[in-house]
Amino acid sequence: MTSRYESATAALHEVVADGMTIAVGGFGLCGIPSDLIEAVRETGATDLTIVSNNMGVDGKGLGLLLETGQVSRVVASYVGENKLFAEQFLAGRLEVEFTPQGTLAERLRAGGAGIPAFYTKTGVGTQVAEGKPHAEFDGDTYVLERGIRADVALVHAHTADTDGNLVYRYTARNFNPLVATAGRLTIAEAEHIVDAGRLHPDHIVTPGVFVQRLVQARERVKDIEQRTVRLAAA
Repeated sequence: MTSRYESATAALHEVVADGMTIAVGGFGLCGIPSDLIEAVRETGATDLTIVSNNMGVDGKGLGLLLETGQVSRVVASYVGENKLFAEQFLAGRLEVEFTPQGTLAERLRAGGAGIPAFYTKTGVGTQVAEGKPHAEFDGDTYVLERGIRADVALVHAHTADTDGNLVYRYTARNFNPLVATAGRLTIAEAEHIVDAGRLHPDHIVTPGVFVQRLVQARERVKDIEQRTVRLAAA
């Protein structure tokens, strides 16, 4: 059953603790659960492992948790937009596990599907594969990657119903459906919440069985990570 909470802070009350692994949906600043990230900051929990495609930018998204020093380890595929991340990593204050983007997606999907590990060719012969078991299939070498199961998963949806079924909007979908299945406890924030039965079954991306807690997302300006515009025609 999905329970609805009055705020992100209430939804995270007595949930997040020191040393937890938290998987977070989003891609850059697109489709990130901003309210829930800020609520994690408010908990003051430290020594967190964050699993996400990247760590946002300085002062926004998951970058907020770097500012407060709450993160000790990051599993991500890309971190190039965050200067503070680079500073903490180079200073030895932040452990980083780089994972190819497709592999990260599959690790989250596998964790959500109850698959402990899988073989992939991606990363073979690179630092990504160092120290990991290898095996040969049909004459090709593969590396073993572990599925990811997070203590808590945080996602952002465009629309949810009161049963926790989620619908995403365009590219804001990104990693959110994968993250939603990978959490032992999944908390979703949604821009719009409708009564159960109002969503067409064919439109539902994440079934409510994966979502334990739901909160209405606050209205906010959606930041653009890199604004690129065309020059006006003369």
